[in-house]
Amino acid sequence: MAFLLVLAEEFYLCQTKFQMDILTVIILAIGLSMDSFAVSIGCGLAEQKISFRHAMRISFSFAFFQGILPVAGWFMGTEIKRYVEAFDHWIAFFLLLFLGGKMIAESFKKDESDKISDIYSWRHIITLSIATSIDALVVGFSYALASTRNIFGGALIIGAVTFFFAMLGIRIGKDVGSSLGPKVELIGGFILIGIGLKILIQHLMM
Repeated sequence: MAFLLVLAEEFYLCQTKFQMDILTVIILAIGLSMDSFAVSIGCGLAEQKISFRHAMRISFSFAFFQGILPVAGWFMGTEIKRYVEAFDHWIAFFLLLFLGGKMIAESFKKDESDKISDIYSWRHIITLSIATSIDALVVGFSYALASTRNIFGGALIIGAVTFFFAMLGIRIGKDVGSSLGPKVELIGGFILIGIGLKILIQHLMM
């Protein structure tokens, strides 16, 4: 009887720990997905007529890189962590500054047909995906130091949460943008620059 009680207690502790781990990963995933969420709002603002299919492509790209970069960081481990951690925020800042500035400049073009072409460019989408996922790479590095477990399950959760928030962000951008007139790309550009500044300031303060 005592053996059964001990076994039940061990099972309860393992189950509780598992639930806490899942909760921690979900909270982490939500935090990591916020940059992708904001950028997705910018995408929706830039193109209010974006199709569901293309919204899926953008969201999948964000989710893929947000999920794969922690795995890459986990594999790289401690040796490379110190080299990337020193300037990852600058990489994200300059990428988003460039893309945001380009979007702002395009918002002043008279030719409406050229203004939002980058939203449909895979190069543009992948650049945005990488820029908003660099923090996830560092998370993978940190996880390799702090845990003996692999990160694959957590990466799947991070990717799924990011996909959800990216789709939601595009939907919000479309709904808000429809009432803002033809200069919605201006707002999208400032969103990208704002995210870049946020990443830079957070890292410099830390």
